[in-house]
Amino acid sequence: MKKLKLAAALSSALLGLALASHSFAQEPVVGVADPESLFKDANPALNTNKQATLHIMRELLQCNHWSDAGNWLTDKYIQHNPNAASGLQGVITYFTQVVKRPAQMPCDKLTNPIVAVVAQGDMVLVMTPRVFDDPTKPGQKYYTTWFDTWRFVNGKADEHWDGATKAAPPAAAPAAAPAAAPAAKK
Repeated sequence: MKKLKLAAALSSALLGLALASHSFAQEPVVGVADPESLFKDANPALNTNKQATLHIMRELLQCNHWSDAGNWLTDKYIQHNPNAASGLQGVITYFTQVVKRPAQMPCDKLTNPIVAVVAQGDMVLVMTPRVFDDPTKPGQKYYTTWFDTWRFVNGKADEHWDGATKAAPPAAAPAAAPAAAPAAKK
């Protein structure tokens, strides 16, 4: 009985906090001043994976040098983003043929904002800020964080996860109303 009362009290408190949080201002998510500094590690294995992630973030995702993707991604490259196919060629096709992102020059420095980079074992997680139009407050923005995670094999990304969802297809144009039948003659 005590556990049930405690659970009910905790649930009420959490609900109250959740509801109250809507009345407070949100803090913007911002990147660090030197994002490339986050892609270094004293552990040699983690450093190798972080450096490969830096190349993915800079050369591929920022500068769109997808002809170099084989330097940083395996042929198998398992993709968990529902918008891109797995395999090296699948992800290259997605960025070059579907989203059609042109290559950017020069590509000597990571300029996209990065909040944090975490490496553990064979995985590296990168946190980046995102800003969106606030659907509840027209003309205002809200901030959130995007996550990309890669699993590495022999210094190349072999698997990828992110928070991507499928976009709804464009709404179909309303069908034309059927023509009225001619009036019957009397």
